[in-house]
Amino acid sequence: MFKKLSLTGLILLAVLGPIVGIKVLQIGSLIAMGKEQQAAGMPPTPVATYVANEQNWEEIIQTVGSLQAVQGVTLSAELGGTVVEIAVENGAAVAKDALLVRLDTSVEEAQLAASEANLTLARLQLDRSRSLLGQNTISRAEFDAAEATAKAAEAEVAHIRAQIARKTIRAPFAGRVGIRMINLGQTISPGAQLLPLQSLDPIFIDFTVPQQRIASLAVGQSLRVKVDGLDAPFEGKVTAINPEVDALTRNVRVQGTLANADEKLRPGMFAEVTLVQASVRKVVAVPATAVMHAPFGDSVYVVEEQEGRLVARQQFVRLGDARGDFIAIVDGISAGARVVSAGAFKLRNNSPVVIDDTMQPEAKLAPSPRNT
Repeated sequence: MFKKLSLTGLILLAVLGPIVGIKVLQIGSLIAMGKEQQAAGMPPTPVATYVANEQNWEEIIQTVGSLQAVQGVTLSAELGGTVVEIAVENGAAVAKDALLVRLDTSVEEAQLAASEANLTLARLQLDRSRSLLGQNTISRAEFDAAEATAKAAEAEVAHIRAQIARKTIRAPFAGRVGIRMINLGQTISPGAQLLPLQSLDPIFIDFTVPQQRIASLAVGQSLRVKVDGLDAPFEGKVTAINPEVDALTRNVRVQGTLANADEKLRPGMFAEVTLVQASVRKVVAVPATAVMHAPFGDSVYVVEEQEGRLVARQQFVRLGDARGDFIAIVDGISAGARVVSAGAFKLRNNSPVVIDDTMQPEAKLAPSPRNT
């Protein structure tokens, strides 16, 4: 029995011995390689860099607002009646006083014809009475009665004509009509809505500004408006500033006016508003991609040469305003510092780096995303 166990052990040793030896050699090789890498240091990380520079930034106030028509109404019927004519198509541009909707006025027109006949007769009688009064054939009282009858007939004609005019709806100003709310042959009641009418060029932008910035506001001040879905910003001017501050929000309401000849801007649109002031200020700016945000503070990696190699040193900074793809550095670095603008997320303090600016993202002060 002992001989059999010894033989089995010798066989296992002969089989497993070379395998164990090989593994021991591999582990020793890996340990030696790790020691060599540790002695040589970590391999450099490829990064893109940007030289922080001094830029002139406009002094601006940014807020949001809503577009409003300079003139906009939903036309309603003053009198009831049946719709006999709709003179415009939905969405059509119309001139001032253009016919929009006409209600049935056949009854009024018949009454007008009768009233005009009575007016003609009353004027003839007034002329005869005036002649007879000059001849002392009638009394002054009879002449006054004839004159009153003629004036009453004129008033009746004017009243019927006014009723006809109130059933003939015309555009109170030039603009563009919307989608009508009535149909031909429909009988409507007084006050029923007929169709919207909006004047779109120019157009108002209404927004609010905190009371702390009131001193920076002035009528005639330039402003830029950006609307989602429309590429280019629209230029305009401040045309009115409310004389009072809202007691609840402590904001002042401001109104600007924009040219809108192509009617791309429509009432009710949400817009980003930038108020531009005449002064400019100098800032040290870097791409926003260079800034690493963390709960304990914001930082950038500054590329420096140490012992003949490039390393990225973590530098904490204090940030200012952001403009487009750039952000201002208030404190921490100066103009001329080379910072990591791409690949910073892979770095630690004093990590070795190699510069590869081909991976540098393009940064713009006024980026314009492409529609795809």
